[in-house]
Amino acid sequence: MALSWKLKSFEALSAAELYDLLRLRSEVFVVEQNCIFLDMDDKDQYCYHLLGYKGDLLAAYTRIVPKGVSYPEYPSIGRVVTSPQARGEGLGKELMEESKQRLFQLYGESPIKIGAQLYLKQFYESLGFEQCGDVYDEDGIDHIPMLRK
Repeated sequence: MALSWKLKSFEALSAAELYDLLRLRSEVFVVEQNCIFLDMDDKDQYCYHLLGYKGDLLAAYTRIVPKGVSYPEYPSIGRVVTSPQARGEGLGKELMEESKQRLFQLYGESPIKIGAQLYLKQFYESLGFEQCGDVYDEDGIDHIPMLRK
């Protein structure tokens, strides 16, 4: 089953969509990765949210971050997550390609900077991102800055 994509500003999200995305982010980033952190970081209100539904299941999600919110000079793609119930279907790559295209539609073609979990370095390199700085700790998980030019 193909994903049904929705791109919405924070204000346009329905209560159910907001619940779905916060639940998925908590399920993966807090519970599955055993990482206690405050997911609601006061950036969501400035971002667009890309939701990929498989029926009623939010199977894939990113937030598309405008320049100046996470990085002064670059837009970004963050909170990249796929549902544990939909893993192994190649959704990560599809999600990032869709996110990149939507970012370009919103902000024009430009370099994209992300903060990637270190263990996903090869995955992001396969999508054209290159490491552009040193490893840093974010909430107990090694991350690296990456740039897609």
